[in-house]
Amino acid sequence: MQSLIQFIQNTVPIPLDKAKEIAAYFEERKIEKGNYFLQEGHKSNEYMFLLDGFMRAYATDTEGNDITTAFYTTNNVVFEVSSFFNRTPSKENIQALTPCAGLVISYDTLNNLFHGLPEFREFGRAVLVRGFSALKARMLGTITETAEQRYLTLLHTNPDIFQQAPLKMIASYLGITDTSLSRIRKEVSKK
Repeated sequence: MQSLIQFIQNTVPIPLDKAKEIAAYFEERKIEKGNYFLQEGHKSNEYMFLLDGFMRAYATDTEGNDITTAFYTTNNVVFEVSSFFNRTPSKENIQALTPCAGLVISYDTLNNLFHGLPEFREFGRAVLVRGFSALKARMLGTITETAEQRYLTLLHTNPDIFQQAPLKMIASYLGITDTSLSRIRKEVSKK
């Protein structure tokens, strides 16, 4: 719980007692390697703070290829925002790539806290703004940056991904083929 309390306080400046009150609503959850936190076609009903482990989100394109849309590392929030808030079936899967442990809160409990506790509302807003900003930066990066620049950005911002995820998943996340990723890695290592 201490990691979650610290995450809450680092996200918004709230008193320790309010951060502890919020954290008390979360329950422990373990997910074995290869298992899913969320599967396509199901409604996202839980919001997780990942204590330990590594997960990825992916969708299947029209040709049947898995395209990685996100990676989740320790001390980060895991959920599929569109399905969660719009109460619609998810178009993504969220899968544990390693054994994972986290703290989860249900949609109903989160919604009650959001409406009943101003400090939680500020925390939730800050998490959503941070997530939206990261998504927007990634989207713009796919338009304005070369594949090598996107690779270097990912390498500098999330080096753990390269230790945890297969290159094929990283390549799909970057919007390139695994062959292109191998070439880029080779070229970068020579610099």
